[in-house]
Amino acid sequence: MKPGSPEKYDYEYIRNGTANIFVAVEFKAGKRVTQVTKRRTMKDFALFVKMLVDEYPDVEVIRLVTDNLNTHKEKAFYETFSKEEAERILGKIEFQYTPKHASWLNAAEIEISYDGYRMYGQADWRHGDTDPGSGCMDQEKE
Repeated sequence: MKPGSPEKYDYEYIRNGTANIFVAVEFKAGKRVTQVTKRRTMKDFALFVKMLVDEYPDVEVIRLVTDNLNTHKEKAFYETFSKEEAERILGKIEFQYTPKHASWLNAAEIEISYDGYRMYGQADWRHGDTDPGSGCMDQEKE
């Protein structure tokens, strides 16, 4: 480096592991459910959807908007649960698959960023929330 010249360096991203985040949003009620898993498997997906079905026992149908990831298929339920349990869960679910090249993540990313604001004490510009201890994942919005 020449004297008087600013130091130049390139940023290298170092991955310190990964996680999967499932997000279910009930927009009209202002409610969301999130779950973090170590991996993104069919079993993880099936267990998350079962939790949703059990959380809403009185609804006729849960419309689930998902991408076309190979884990987001009916097959996941038959491989995870008994045939009867898989059919019980699938009887409540209506899958809506997004187009293969659509930007489907926007709603999920907004919800995840909301949790980030709340967990790390940053002001949430959408809700005026500045209380760092006011909530985190798996809680309803106020």
